[in-house]
Amino acid sequence: MAEQARYLKPLPHLDEENRPWWEALKRHELYLQQCRDCSAMRYYPRALCPECLSPHTDWILSNGRGKIYTFTVTYQNTAAGFREFLPYVLAYVELDEGCRMLTNIVDCAPEQVTIGLPVAVVFDDVTSEITLAKFRPAP
Repeated sequence: MAEQARYLKPLPHLDEENRPWWEALKRHELYLQQCRDCSAMRYYPRALCPECLSPHTDWILSNGRGKIYTFTVTYQNTAAGFREFLPYVLAYVELDEGCRMLTNIVDCAPEQVTIGLPVAVVFDDVTSEITLAKFRPAP
């Protein structure tokens, strides 16, 4: 619990559906799920394909690149762990593999963020057990 005291934002709950996702992020790898039956790519991790409801899933290594699909800039948030990082950018990134991922845009002034901006994944080790995938402008 000492680590939770240092990191003030909520931490994810790991379960059997999402554990491979979090373990890959801890290794600084971004994996996505792909349905074996209809080939649909998906994020966030889940047991059934949202397209065809198949339980047959493969984990595919992402190249970690994409573009901003849409975004918002938050200038006000009084919650502990969030107010210290204002302003921050929350965005959907459309990954090269075809699915969209909700994430933060970092290492970029909010006024420089635009729809279509090419981005690349960066890994934020927030605790010894949890790593978050965030994105910054691609070089």
